[in-house]
Amino acid sequence: MKIRQAITFDDVLLQPGASEVLPADVDVSTLLTKTIPLNIPLLSAAMDTVTEARLAIAMAQAGGIGVIHRNLSIEQQAGEVAMVKKYESGVVMNPVTISPDATLGDLRELKKRTGFSGIPVVEKNGKVVGIVTNRDTRFADDLNEKIANLMTRNVVTAQMEMDPGEARRLLHKHRIERLVIVDHDGRCLGLLTVKDMDKAAVHPNAAKDGAGRLRVAAASTVGDAGFERTLALIEAGADAVVIDTAHGHSISVAEAVTRAKKISNSVQIIAGNVATAEATKALIDAGADAVKVGIGPGSICTTRIVAGVGVPQLTAIEQCATAAHSSGVPVIADGGIKFSGDFAKALAAGASTAMMGSMFAGTEEAPGEVFLYQGRSYKAYRGMGSLGAMARGSADRYFQKDAAAEKLVPEGIEGQVPFKGPVGAIIHQMVGGLRAAMGYVGAKDIAELHQKAEFVQITGAGLNESHVHDVMMTREAPNYSLSRG
Repeated sequence: MKIRQAITFDDVLLQPGASEVLPADVDVSTLLTKTIPLNIPLLSAAMDTVTEARLAIAMAQAGGIGVIHRNLSIEQQAGEVAMVKKYESGVVMNPVTISPDATLGDLRELKKRTGFSGIPVVEKNGKVVGIVTNRDTRFADDLNEKIANLMTRNVVTAQMEMDPGEARRLLHKHRIERLVIVDHDGRCLGLLTVKDMDKAAVHPNAAKDGAGRLRVAAASTVGDAGFERTLALIEAGADAVVIDTAHGHSISVAEAVTRAKKISNSVQIIAGNVATAEATKALIDAGADAVKVGIGPGSICTTRIVAGVGVPQLTAIEQCATAAHSSGVPVIADGGIKFSGDFAKALAAGASTAMMGSMFAGTEEAPGEVFLYQGRSYKAYRGMGSLGAMARGSADRYFQKDAAAEKLVPEGIEGQVPFKGPVGAIIHQMVGGLRAAMGYVGAKDIAELHQKAEFVQITGAGLNESHVHDVMMTREAPNYSLSRG
């Protein structure tokens, strides 16, 4: 029997090199898939204690992307995707509209269903005849009153070709918050709001699609049920769909990828998880636009102990990235990252992006309530292979969909992590650590990091020397904690 050695993040360090770049000047933009760019190489994991719409919005605003978990009904998950896509738009194309013959009762039901407060009023031929806002209906109480009697008639409109600066001047001139976009015949095409323009100004690095909407991904699965979910997610506007399983090197995953790619040429499909070159090639051959790497490295994952299967993460990333390189398909490093230095090592080994769960769990934007335990604030964090998550719906990720609850074989645990506050501070520290690494290596961008990075393998003594030692910490740094080591 030939046994190969495999290593992970704590086994190596990046070797410093001659550098002409400063950390502040490096370019950390990257590709999530073959066609989706990100401004920072970060994804939040598709876990039910990590990513729903609120965290996905924060990730996209920072320049990364969130992957909405699938422990939800298809309708709920599609709703989370739609929430992200509608949160911040350039021009909202084909906006929700209402007829002038509709009633106040119809309007209130529409607002309740969509959450929109300003709605263009259009005739059957699509021509704009007014706009109705909260200001128009605040004191109205007759639910049968026609919208035609309530709406503002003198609507300020603009053509699609108008540049943002001119749009802002027009909004200011008329002291309005919404600008209806029309074609040359006065038919409604879109809606531009001050709120969206302000959000864009606050988050200039945000990851957005061609229509100016925040990017978002969502997890799906295999089989007919998975295909139905994938269709709904694409219809809701997901930029990418992740065929998310514990073992991506299986015929069912390859078939799910191929089937999903037939929906549309523009559909971006991410597949995983894998840990070998052969598995990576199989998913690329099936049509995957990115491959997710990681079998068992996560802090809440027990796959390597329960099943005895896995590959230490740095070796897994390197061999999968090497296999994917010739096809131009990006690799996503999923799991095992405890510090920003691990993040840098994952990218240096060949990954284009990194997915994190525990790093973002416990943040203000992550799902779940904050609770007190022994005087400290915590949030729940669990693996998708834990009993609780599997019972809720993720059992098929571990190919145990039909198992009774008492027969489930978990590959993860349920736990808690300290409450961390807003996710923005964590993203800042992670990207800051990556920038520092690129400065030390002398890499001006991620592609050059792949080329220039050289690792040295270290001993246990070398690891001890790398960590804080021979001192009692009196105050933790925002990017270093002994509990993570």
